[in-house]
Amino acid sequence: MGCCSGRCTLAFICGMQLVSVLERQVIDFLGYQWAPILTNFVHIIIVILGLFGTIQFRPRYVTGYAAWLVIWMTWNVFIVCFYLEVGDLSRDSDLVLTFNLSMHRSWWMENGPGCRVTPITPPPSWAPEDHRYISISGCLMDFQFIEVAHSSLQILLALVGFIYACYVVKLISEEEDSFDFIGGFDSYGYQGPQKTSHLQLQPMYMSK
Repeated sequence: MGCCSGRCTLAFICGMQLVSVLERQVIDFLGYQWAPILTNFVHIIIVILGLFGTIQFRPRYVTGYAAWLVIWMTWNVFIVCFYLEVGDLSRDSDLVLTFNLSMHRSWWMENGPGCRVTPITPPPSWAPEDHRYISISGCLMDFQFIEVAHSSLQILLALVGFIYACYVVKLISEEEDSFDFIGGFDSYGYQGPQKTSHLQLQPMYMSK
């Protein structure tokens, strides 16, 4: 019962992770955030493998999933620090999230709740022709706090998933050990007691 409930809970957590990271992947695609896109893709693959290992009693898959969650939490802590500009980090840097391939920012910058986008015309003389310049006002929440909330949710799910993954690996290993112990008698060719025959053969004499 313990293994079943632990596996069901871990499978539910994996499902929650998949739903949340797919939503985040769509948002990052719309914002051309290439580093998060690649990281999200790897996360989706490993969560699917972890879910497979949970359902099919594969402790190695679950162990790999748990190890990845440590990296995933570290990445999301970095994202939180990046958007809050902790230390020397700056959320205006193009190199960190877009690999310096574009000048795009978070999709939430223009599409956050209550945000009103107003094009600036005419654009500055130094502005590239293929870029538009806008003014954003009226946002109920700044985009960096929305990104921080998304990363915080991922950290929470990863932390709970890591705890349950370790728990499920422990339970599966214990069950495998108990099965090996029960099946140990067969490996030694155990045989039950055999009945011995008490029938005695008597000599027969033929009369002439």
